[in-house]
Amino acid sequence: MAQKHVEVDVLGMTCASCARTVERTLSRAEGVEAANVNIATERAAVTFDPLVIETSQLIQKIRESGYDARVERVILPIGGMTCAACVRHVERALNKTEGVVSANVNLATERATVEYLPGVVTLDALKQSVADAGYEVLALQDEVLTEETDLEALKLAQARRRMWIAWGFTIPVIVIMLLHMVAGIHWPSMLVVEIVLMALALPVLLWPGWMTFRSAWSSVTHGSANMDALIAMGTSASWISGPLSLVMPLSSYAGVAAMIMAIHLTGRYIEATAKGRASQAIRKLLQLGAKTAHILVDGQEYEVPLSQVKVGDAMIVRPGEKIPTDGVVLSGESSVDESMATGESMPVSKAEGDEVIGATVNQTGLLRVQATRVGADTFLAQVVRMVEEAQGTKVPIQEFADRVTGIFVPVVMGIALFTLLLWVLAGPALRPLLVAAQNVLPWVTPELSAATLALAATVSVLVIACPCALGLATPTALMVGSGLGAENGILIRNGAAIQTMREVRTIVLDKTGTLTRGRPEVTDIVSLNGHVESDVLRIAASAEMGSEHPIARAIVDGGRQRNLRLSEPSAFQAIEGKGIEAHVNNSGPSGEEDHAVLVGSARLLRERGIDTVVGEADLARLEGEAKTTVLVAIDGQLAGLVAVADPIREEAAEVLAALREMGIRTVMLTGDNRRTAEAIARIAGIDRVVAEVLPDGKVAEIKRLQEEMSGAVAMIGDGINDAPALTQANVGVAIGSGTDIAIEAADITLVRGDLWGVVNTITLSRATFRKIRQNLFWASFYNLIMIPLAVLGLMHPVLAEIAMATSSVSVVTNSNLL
Repeated sequence: MAQKHVEVDVLGMTCASCARTVERTLSRAEGVEAANVNIATERAAVTFDPLVIETSQLIQKIRESGYDARVERVILPIGGMTCAACVRHVERALNKTEGVVSANVNLATERATVEYLPGVVTLDALKQSVADAGYEVLALQDEVLTEETDLEALKLAQARRRMWIAWGFTIPVIVIMLLHMVAGIHWPSMLVVEIVLMALALPVLLWPGWMTFRSAWSSVTHGSANMDALIAMGTSASWISGPLSLVMPLSSYAGVAAMIMAIHLTGRYIEATAKGRASQAIRKLLQLGAKTAHILVDGQEYEVPLSQVKVGDAMIVRPGEKIPTDGVVLSGESSVDESMATGESMPVSKAEGDEVIGATVNQTGLLRVQATRVGADTFLAQVVRMVEEAQGTKVPIQEFADRVTGIFVPVVMGIALFTLLLWVLAGPALRPLLVAAQNVLPWVTPELSAATLALAATVSVLVIACPCALGLATPTALMVGSGLGAENGILIRNGAAIQTMREVRTIVLDKTGTLTRGRPEVTDIVSLNGHVESDVLRIAASAEMGSEHPIARAIVDGGRQRNLRLSEPSAFQAIEGKGIEAHVNNSGPSGEEDHAVLVGSARLLRERGIDTVVGEADLARLEGEAKTTVLVAIDGQLAGLVAVADPIREEAAEVLAALREMGIRTVMLTGDNRRTAEAIARIAGIDRVVAEVLPDGKVAEIKRLQEEMSGAVAMIGDGINDAPALTQANVGVAIGSGTDIAIEAADITLVRGDLWGVVNTITLSRATFRKIRQNLFWASFYNLIMIPLAVLGLMHPVLAEIAMATSSVSVVTNSNLL
C-alpha cells in the first residue's frame, strides 16, 4: 500500500523547542517515514505507512509528547443496524476512513460517535463510508439545543405496525395448525391446508418481514452478514419446505416460517420499547428546557422563542417559571429549584450578582436575569453533550463482546451447515437421542423423516443464535447508568470511567476547594518586631492584590472588611508554591514610603535571608489549629503573621468514613505546609497526607501512588489547578458547579459540589458494572447452552425463535432495573 500523508493541528506548543519535541516523538514512531512540525502554523505534517501505524496512533504519539491534537467529534445517527454484527461492520468502515481518529458505534442508541481530523475528512466522506458498509446516516440534529426529533417514536411506531401485521396473518396460521395437530381437522383436504398455510405465511415474510430480508441482503452483499441474515435464511428455508413437501417426503414448515418472523418482529418491538426506556435520559434532559423567554427591549417586555435569546439580553423570570438560559441575576431575590442540575432537592437562594442555570425553576420572587450563555454553550446543552458522549464510548470489558460478535454470524452459519450435514449423514445414530428426550420435551418428534429432522435442526440453529444480546449487554447498562448519573448531578464523560471507578482502591483529594469550602477567611493577625496588626494586614493585603491565589484573595478581602486603605502593589512577582514579593506604597506621617514586601512561607523568607525564629512559636500554634499561615516581611524584617482558615466541608468526615467502609484508602495532596495539612487530616479522617507539594509535583505524586498502591487511583479536585493530576489519575473527578461543568481534564464531574457525590459515583459505578457483567454472562450462557441443544435437534424452530427474542429483551430489561 502507498504511503499516506496527513497534517495535524498541534495544540499547546509555545516555542521551537515544543515543535522539536513533537517532531522527535513522531519521527521515532515505527511506520513514520517523515515528520515535520511547523511552530508558525502549529501543524505537524506526517508521512507514514498505514499498514504499520494508524492515524489514531499518531494522535496518541502527539499526546504522549505532552501536547494535544485538534480533533472534532460528531455523533451520527445510523439507520439499518439490527444487531451487534452490524455495529462491528459500521465501526470497521468508519475507522478505516482516512482522517478518522476513533469511531464507536452504540447499538442501543443506534449512533456512531466519531473523532476525526478537521480538514482531512469531511462529513460526506463519513456518510459514504457508512453507505459503503451497507447502512445509512440519518438526518443530523442541529448544533443548537432543540427538542429531539420524533425519529425514535417513528421507529417504535413502525416496529409496532410491522408486529401487528405479522400477527394478523400468523394467528390464522396458528389456528389452522392447532386444529390439524390437536383435533386432526384438515378440511377440506391436507393439500388445501398446506397451500393455505403457505399463502398466509408468504405475506408475513414479504410485507412486515421485508425489512429483515433487505437488511440481510445488504449485509451479505457487503461481505458482512448480520443477525437478520440468520433469520432470513431460517424463515426462507422453513417456507420453502412447504412447496418441497408436495413433491418429496418432507414435512412442511411454511406456517412455522410465519411464526418465526412474527415472534422475531415482536422481539424487535419489545426490544425497541425497552431501549427507549434506557435512552430516556437525554429526552428528559431536552424536555427540561424552557421554550420561550420574556426579554426586555427598551423597557418593553416581549415573549420570544428561546432560539432568539442572545448573550446580554435581560430576561424577566416570574415565580413558577423556568429560567430560560444560563445567566446572572441583575435584580430581585428568589429561591431557585436546581434539582435538575445537581440532584439537590433544597432550593437555593439567589440575589443580585448570583449565577443561575437555564431550565432551573424560579420559585418565589421576581428575577431580572442577564443571559450569559445560550444555545450549545448552556449548562443543559453541555450535560446533554456529555451524556451523549459517554453513551457513545465503550467500557473496556466490551472488548470481549466485540471479539465474539465480530465472528459470530459466520461461525453460526458454519455450525448450521455442520448441523445439516450431521443429520443427513448421521441421522439414524442421533434418532435414539430424540426418542429418549421426547418424554421430557414434548415438541421432539423422532418419527419425522430424516430430511425433516435435518431441516428442523438447521433452522433452529439459525434462529436461536443471538449476537444481539451480547451487543446490547454493555451499551444499555451504560445508557441507564449515565442517565441516572446526570439526573443526580454526576456527569460521566466516558464509559471507561465507570469500569475504572469500581476498581478504585485509593482516592486522592486536593485540600482547598475539595476537602474545604474553598472560601478561606483571615482569622488571626500576629504583629512582631514593633509592627502594628493593622499595618501588617494592610501591607500584606496591598501586596497580595496582584495575586489570584485563594489565600491571597482572603487576605485582600480581610483588609477590605476591616476598612483598611489598600494600595496597588508595584513590581509584583509570584513565586510558585512559596508566596509573592512586591513593593507597596505606604502613606504615613513622614510622607510616601515604598516598602519591599515578602508574603509567603517560612522557607521563602529564610531563602531571602530573613530571620523567622521570633515567629516560629506562633506559626506552630496556628498551623496546629489547621490554619494556613503566611509570614509577612517588610523591608527585610519579619513583621508578623496572617492566619487564614478555610472551613472543612460539613460532610467531609462522614464521606471519608463511608469511603473507608467501602474499602478505599484516602490521601490528601496539598501544597500547604505539613502541620496544617495534618491538622485538617485529623479532623476529616484522612488516612495519609502528602503535603508541601508544588503544583507541578502533583503529577509525580499521583504516579508514585499508582506504583505503590494496589488498585486504581482516583483524583478528586476542582478541575482547574488540578487538571494535570486529574488527567494522570486512573479516574479524574472534578467537583464543579452547575454554572461551570465543562472541565475537560476530568472523567467525571460532580455538579452538586459536595463530597457525597464521590460516594454516589462509586456506588453507581459498581451497580452499573454489576449489570454489565450480569448481561454479558446471561448473553454468553444463553448461546453456549442453546446452540448445542439446537444442533442435537432438541429445539423446535418456533421455541428457538422465542428463546432468541427473549434473550435480547431480557438484557435490555435487566439494564432498566439498575
